[in-house]
Formats: sequence, structure tokens, C-alpha cells
Amino acid sequence: MRADTFTFKADDAKEIFVYRWLPDDSSAVKAIVHVSHGMAEHAARYAPFADALTGAGYAVYANDHRGHGKTARDGELGFLGASGGFGRVVEDLRELAAHEKTEHAGVPFFLFGHSMGSFFTQAFMIESGSSLRGAVLSGSSGKPSLLATAGRLIARAERARLGPKTASQLLTKLSFEGFNKAFRPNRTGFDWLSRDEAEVDKYVADPLCGFAVATQLWVDVLDGTADIARPERQALIPKDLPVLVFSGSEDPVGEMTKSVAQLVGAYERAGLRDVTHKFYSGGRHEMLNETNRDEVMRDVIAWLDDRV
Repeated sequence: MRADTFTFKADDAKEIFVYRWLPDDSSAVKAIVHVSHGMAEHAARYAPFADALTGAGYAVYANDHRGHGKTARDGELGFLGASGGFGRVVEDLRELAAHEKTEHAGVPFFLFGHSMGSFFTQAFMIESGSSLRGAVLSGSSGKPSLLATAGRLIARAERARLGPKTASQLLTKLSFEGFNKAFRPNRTGFDWLSRDEAEVDKYVADPLCGFAVATQLWVDVLDGTADIARPERQALIPKDLPVLVFSGSEDPVGEMTKSVAQLVGAYERAGLRDVTHKFYSGGRHEMLNETNRDEVMRDVIAWLDDRV
């Protein structure tokens, strides 16, 4: 595997930091996989996944979203933008996809999204699905729960109280701390991520992971997830777009598969003809960092291979 990084200037002049991993023989690239990471993490964490993908002949790209990783400038960590942040990140993905296709002309393009990144991917499927060979959703969810719906109002109230760039202890308590309750007694604040304690400890020790995000980001994401769950929006996804949805059976983000199953059913009702899902028994939120991650990566690569 050959690895490097570059910065990509978006159409609003924002510089986006991007990781690029290529097979040793880049002339043999059979498809591109772009990884869209989750909330309060960064793209470098997907290097082991990229190693597996490049070994199977894929070119892999992953950007640090706005407000995350090396894209975030001083004071920007956890802040997508003053307004319209959700749509802006989806536009970043569209622009990056176009750029990456110029580097590997004529090969298929897949989008892989984890958690918050899977919500951006769902929006991409709705708005630009015809440009994809397939989409993979990891640690995702479907129609927002009653708590998430209430969270939209709470996020707005907290934004009014604290300002758009300030983190809210209440929103953190309702989200990350709430996810951890199912795994009491807790060893860390992030036991909900994985059964692999070493992986959880790496996350906890990483200064670019696990931070409390701005109130405006919560408004952006909660509004975005409500929008992409509307049946009339899902009906815009191309019917022949292949979609893989996978989750741990103990992932609180997907309501222990309940919300993920709702999403799969919604896509089937929307007329999508190639929707595959898999729930990994005992797995938590980050299946790529779980104790059975090798199995998960093999399954994803097999799905990709079948659709290249």
C-alpha cells in the first residue's frame, strides 16, 4: 500500500485535508472507495480498513470533515459552519468524488459512510446517487426516534443559550453518555464503541476523538437526519443503486438494530432492488474496530467485488 495526504480546496475556498491510500500497482485499481467518517473522530483511523481495501485492488480516499481532524483550524473543532453545515459537507463529498474520478478515470466509485458519515452518505445517495456504483452504511440509523426528534428542539434551545460554537454538556449527556448506559458498569466513557478495550483506549487517548461538538453541529445533523428519513426524499434514490447496510447488534446509535432495520425497510419500500444488510451479533458501534473486524472487512470487500 502507498499512502499520502493532500489538501483539497472546496468551492468556498475551504481547505479539506484528505488521506489517499493506493495499491502498490496503481494501474490495477478496480474501483475507488471514499470513506466518510463519523462525529468526533477523523479519517486517519480508517488506515487499517484502507490497508485491507488496497490489498484487494481498491483506491481509498478519506477526508477529515469540516470541524474534524486536520481540516479543523483553531477554534473549529466540532463546528461544521455557521449555517447549512450538513449540506456543505455533502457538497464537499461531491467535489472530492469528482476529483478522485479524474485521478482514476473510468473506474467505479463507491461511498462508505460510518455513523454521522453514513448520514452524509444517505444524503449523497438521494442527491447524487446516479454517480455511485454503490454505497455502504456502517453504524447508521433510519427514522429519528422520539428522543432524537425532541433533541432538535433541545439543540436549538442550547444554541440560543450558549451560542453556535459552544459545546453543550446537556447534548453530550443525551448522546454519547446516553449510549454508554447500556454497557454499565462502564470502564470508560466510550465502552459503547467496541468490545475491544485496546481500540477504545486508543480512541480515548486521541485528542482528535471523543470531543464535545458545537451546538450548531447538533442542529445541522439532527435536521439533516430528519430530512433524509422522509419517504419522498428516499424515493429519489436510483432504484438500481446497490446499498450495503451493516451494524453491530448492540449498537445504540441504531437502537440495537431497530432503527437500522427501519432504514432497510424504507429503502425496500422506496423500490431499491439491491439492499443487503448484516447485523453482527454482540458487535457495538464501530464494527471496523470490533473484535471480529477482519470478518467485517472481508464481508465488505466481498460485497464490493460482487458489484465491481
